[in-house]
Amino acid sequence: MAEKQYNPKEIEQQVQQYWAQNQSFKATENPDQEKFYCLSMFPYPSGRLHMGHVRNYTIGDVISRFQRMQGKNVLQPMGWDAFGLPAENAAINNKTAPAKWTYSNIEYMKGQLKSLGFGYDWDREVATCKPDYYRWEQWFFTRLYEKGLVYKKNSTVNWDPVDQTVLANEQVIDGRGWRSGALVEQKEIPQWFIKITDYAEELLSDLEKLEEWPDQVRAMQANWIGRSEGVEIDFALQDENGESGALSVYTTRPDTLYGVTYVGIAAQHPLAEQAARNNPELAAFIEECKNTKVAEAELATMEKKGCATGLYAVHPLTGETVPVWAANFVLMDYGSGAVMAVPGHDQRDWEFATKYDLPIKQVITPADGAQDDCDLSQAAYTEKGLLVNSAEFDGLSSAEAFDKIAAQLEEQGKGSKKVNYRLRDWGVSRQRYWGTPIPMLNLENGESVPVPADQLPVTLPEDVEMDGVTSPIKADPEWAKTTYNGQPALRETDTFDTFMESSWYYARYACAQNHEAMLDPAQANHWLPVDQYVGGIEHAILHLLYSRFFHKLLRDEGLVESDEPFKRLLCQGMVLADSYYTEDAAGKKTWHAPLDVSTEKDDKGRIVKAWLTESGEPVIHGGMTKMSKSKNNGIDPQQVIDQYGADTVRLFTMFAAPPEQTLEWVDSGVEGANRFLRRIWKLVHDHLDAGTAGTLDVASLSKAQKDLRRDVHKTIEKVSDDLGRRQTFNTAVAAVMELLNSLQKAPQDSDTDRAIMREAVEAVLKLLNPITPHVCHELWQALGHTTDIEFAGWPQADKDALVEDEKLIIVQVNGKLRAKITLSASASKEEVEAEAMAQANVIQFIEGKTVRKVIVVPGKLVNIVAN
Repeated sequence: MAEKQYNPKEIEQQVQQYWAQNQSFKATENPDQEKFYCLSMFPYPSGRLHMGHVRNYTIGDVISRFQRMQGKNVLQPMGWDAFGLPAENAAINNKTAPAKWTYSNIEYMKGQLKSLGFGYDWDREVATCKPDYYRWEQWFFTRLYEKGLVYKKNSTVNWDPVDQTVLANEQVIDGRGWRSGALVEQKEIPQWFIKITDYAEELLSDLEKLEEWPDQVRAMQANWIGRSEGVEIDFALQDENGESGALSVYTTRPDTLYGVTYVGIAAQHPLAEQAARNNPELAAFIEECKNTKVAEAELATMEKKGCATGLYAVHPLTGETVPVWAANFVLMDYGSGAVMAVPGHDQRDWEFATKYDLPIKQVITPADGAQDDCDLSQAAYTEKGLLVNSAEFDGLSSAEAFDKIAAQLEEQGKGSKKVNYRLRDWGVSRQRYWGTPIPMLNLENGESVPVPADQLPVTLPEDVEMDGVTSPIKADPEWAKTTYNGQPALRETDTFDTFMESSWYYARYACAQNHEAMLDPAQANHWLPVDQYVGGIEHAILHLLYSRFFHKLLRDEGLVESDEPFKRLLCQGMVLADSYYTEDAAGKKTWHAPLDVSTEKDDKGRIVKAWLTESGEPVIHGGMTKMSKSKNNGIDPQQVIDQYGADTVRLFTMFAAPPEQTLEWVDSGVEGANRFLRRIWKLVHDHLDAGTAGTLDVASLSKAQKDLRRDVHKTIEKVSDDLGRRQTFNTAVAAVMELLNSLQKAPQDSDTDRAIMREAVEAVLKLLNPITPHVCHELWQALGHTTDIEFAGWPQADKDALVEDEKLIIVQVNGKLRAKITLSASASKEEVEAEAMAQANVIQFIEGKTVRKVIVVPGKLVNIVAN
């Protein structure tokens, strides 16, 4: 029998040992049992779990355990997103190799996950930095190359001229290299790409299939793919010698074509570079743009700059010539690197034209004739409307003009309708060390070929020294040397973008022990798609988009059958905590850990005073902010586990907020969760001390016993819906807490009382098991069960118990409460109305008035309308 006192540390160690010995969470394929694959986004092994991890993985574990108790065959795996730049930086700081640092962190964090009682099948563990994982990624890349889905081209990167290395975006701080402080340049180097654009339309249209994804995430993906319908228009070109060429632009507003007053091209456009050979001013402008990195999001607000190229474009319909300008708001990586500029109806074009005194023409007028909204001296008019100053197209609406202008361009061979996408091909090259080597060979003749399958994996050396500047495999010429068909060859020294590893790990879990193939189709198709995916909203675009793309590639390789990797998606909110700081005379803030601070609160729980516990120095309360190292307000999960136990941590994180919303970490809430578990513990032991439970005879129950049993089964019904369909774990916990209040007051004097209590406490333990599995396991055993509660089945609500014999009915007169009556649940409408009209307080308020209407809401309400 379990101890009378709740000792979480001892209990949790014993229960976790039981799970390990019995392999309680090992998943094997069983075609006769419904499967459920629950997956939480795997962590980067940074050293320690943070509370965001705890919340994410608790949600996944609650769902997994709930589905297992529904009788499903549940797979819940775990692994490590182990490659990446942070490991390099940490290794440099700690004077060690990234591999050693990473493996040490994995070991520690794995222990933390186990201490929280998460039900993972550890036999399926993967670490993306191990060759037995990334060899198959390399193999798949070579297959994509053979299919024509991989190519190499020059692409612009951040280049540190002092450290002579490529920098990731996060290593560029205020335009300077993070180590050298040198101004970062934009440099073109060869990079490898995968043709995700070939799947753009499918990635967009298949969003409709993801009915169990948050609308917000689907919208974010759709916007990122950015499908647009427009017209590709050809402008003939002329230079000062009258020589011609051609330039294509894409526009979604062909209705504004007659408003074109110049053409803008990117500074990196070949035409600009060609024109700069005899134009020092243009050459200087191009050089300036090379040293300025511009993100697409900045285009609207940045200062518009440009330089005339000396080239002219011929308007395809009017024959007029307009100047071609190199402009910093035109990006080479988007579209053709050229735009038709309509300053009257595009704000960026307007700002540029205003700055350089270029013509501004009006060709669209408001459809409602409200010219006050169309003052082009103040801003561009960007709405659609009716065409003016557009030759034979005058008077047409923007929609009508779209088709008619496109038709005329097509007829003249100067343009055509085209669907375009904002999405660009996936650049997978990284010039860093700690990543999967790209499995390509560079031959002496300049040709690139894939590494033969029998020479895979191309293994990354792990015993290296980091100098903080150059990748060890780039610094070691011997590593790159190899042969191909007897010819000298050099291995590619770039490594994959780490999104590559995280784009297919979910599938590898299905057959992690298979050393002969990337995936076993039988196993993969048994488990996939993932039934429930859990992770942060910050991964809503790139990770999920690349995973969806990778899944379609796997499908087309014949490795999986499904079109999408994840059926249902839950994006949990952030974890917030109080932050505290002191400020010096210069305004510099020093942030202090919440554990080092004492506080005084008002009667509403608001912090009115805070000070450092050790010194008494006053500190400023910085409010509730996201737990982070920068604010020093992270709460170490291990400390809370050691103090209260894993079940308390799990219960608090599930109860404190709905999963999609931010969670505020409040110590008093953690203490409250711990008290609740102690109440559960006491209730079960009080029940055991009360004596043997009798046989439950539902036909002989008193009204009070029926009411208590009804509460139990209402709670079963609600929690089942909350954990399953709604996934509102906080309301599920609240419902059990409310039931516990009733159970603690219930008598256990008779056999029937104890029989009802036995049914109730068993139901409570089953309902709470997904959330607090250690204490529920232990108390289930204390009740005399020899089976594991994990496989005891989910409680079912007794429909008969939910039926009420009597109903409390509210009686109103003209909408105001005047009486309450209790009647048989089977009472007719006429009986309810008669009883309501007979109440003394009702008679008092309708006396002398005419009753116009009596509204009866069965089982709930009577409203008498009288005047």
